[in-house]
Amino acid sequence: MSILVFTENWDGKFKKLTAELVSYAASLAGMTGGEVTALSIGNVDQDELSTLGNFGASRVLSVENAPRGLDTQLYSDIIAAAVEKTGAGIVVLAHNNTGKGVAPRLSVKLKSGLASGVTGLPESTDPVIVTKKVFSGKAFGRVKILTPVAILTLSQNSFEVRETGGTAQVESFDPGIDLNTGKTRISNVHKQEGKLLLSDAEVVVSGGRGMKSPDNWGSIEELAEVLGAATACSRPVSDEGWRPHEEHTGQTGKIIAPNLYLAFGISGAIQHLAGVSSSKCIVAVNTDKDAPIFEAADYGIVGDALKVLPQLIEEIRAARSQ
Repeated sequence: MSILVFTENWDGKFKKLTAELVSYAASLAGMTGGEVTALSIGNVDQDELSTLGNFGASRVLSVENAPRGLDTQLYSDIIAAAVEKTGAGIVVLAHNNTGKGVAPRLSVKLKSGLASGVTGLPESTDPVIVTKKVFSGKAFGRVKILTPVAILTLSQNSFEVRETGGTAQVESFDPGIDLNTGKTRISNVHKQEGKLLLSDAEVVVSGGRGMKSPDNWGSIEELAEVLGAATACSRPVSDEGWRPHEEHTGQTGKIIAPNLYLAFGISGAIQHLAGVSSSKCIVAVNTDKDAPIFEAADYGIVGDALKVLPQLIEEIRAARSQ
């Protein structure tokens, strides 16, 4: 059974998320005895496309001159055409905004079963049986897909990147549809500059109402600078206007999965934990020993964030200077 993986690019470049997806697809192919075909939509240089071979892709189908911006209908049509061309039995997408938008439409178009937010390799590929988080990460569910084609969206940071040293054959792909039929058009682009994006960050330093005032946010930013991290906040903080809404993490904000998430003065409401529970390691600081955040945390400190932060910054600086 062959595997098709949709590789999203950002301004013609692939990120770690893409390497993770292709590595996952390669491991899937090892279970099924098939090969991995990566699909790229948009203008990406040949050398950049070739790098996908290092993570296990045997072939790369490149659809060039596609309109800028995500159009879920157009993307699902292109991916469906690639499924037909490759005869893929499993389609892998990222469980991000793009994957969440495209996968359901693709599922309907192909009349295929969909498992969203899977966290690892299937326990079986005939039929496909996978595990995913349910109830905002409080439990795991097993999903069985009985259709000829299975669609999976992989949770970010749930599979390690594996380099194979291989090479991929890159070829242009004509999906046989008019690429100008998309209904989405981009009129302006405003990019955040000078800050590490939350979606790209390996380390995130976040604050809640326990920081007591926006005037106390300097220590959060200082720790983020020391660690090379992005800054984030809980919803009450962004609602109060202490921090911009693009820093809000949680069920109604950004859903992230960094390697390290440090939460200062955040109680850990279920809506917040739903957005950060996929973090590999959570460190929480809160004055309330019964705060829900401690149930999700790998390490916890019962204390005042305003007192802990300066000490933590000092210790990290001292350790790095040795």
